[in-house]
Amino acid sequence: MPIFTASTSTIAIEDGLRSLGISKDEATITILQEAKKGIFGLGKKEAKVQIERKQSFESQKEVELVEHEVLVENLLDENSELPTVLSTEPVTEESALEELRVYLETIARQLISTELVTVELVQKKEIVLYQINTSKQGLLIGKHGKTLNALQYLAQVFLHRKWKEKRSIVVNVGDYREKRQEILERLAEKTAQKVTQTKRPIFLEPMPAFERKQIHAVLSKNGNVQTHSEGDEPYRYLVIEPKA
Repeated sequence: MPIFTASTSTIAIEDGLRSLGISKDEATITILQEAKKGIFGLGKKEAKVQIERKQSFESQKEVELVEHEVLVENLLDENSELPTVLSTEPVTEESALEELRVYLETIARQLISTELVTVELVQKKEIVLYQINTSKQGLLIGKHGKTLNALQYLAQVFLHRKWKEKRSIVVNVGDYREKRQEILERLAEKTAQKVTQTKRPIFLEPMPAFERKQIHAVLSKNGNVQTHSEGDEPYRYLVIEPKA
């Protein structure tokens, strides 16, 4: 960290701020040593200050997000084989779904340590919905839904290994999935228009299977484009291309 010296701490601070090109409000200032006049030139010391630029809220938030994403990646790696405490005895679908609910609560609490987290299980005709309740929704959603999609991937793998019948799983925080569906529909239509104009395929970002299905459904009636998926889960992505 930059250290500046001068005959007084005030001058040292002014020199330091000018050198760094920042204002006092933008700086964290630590006075390491006050100036001393000394006697007959003996024991004289200059003021010494340490100055660093304050981290902006945006940059601090970005650092926290990056650190959080690393944690999510680690959780994916650690849980790729799933906990060894899982029972190997035959289970009913009801007990498998309840085990998954507890599993999701455990993982979510690891992501936001001291924060209270509850997971509500809602069964519908075509899907099983796990609604995560927390005041720190942003951390469990992650940048562009990355954390939430990781949780959903783990949930899907968990259930497929616990229960012989495949069920579609949706993990939601707040109303993120509803808003995301609206975004996906707009993305599908906008991308289809671009593909039609350029006659070139467009590769979308990796997304969960049920999100790819939403885009497939939106574009299924479009006579100008066709869609297919490529890659391996959880990084499988959608390709939108002109119809031959």
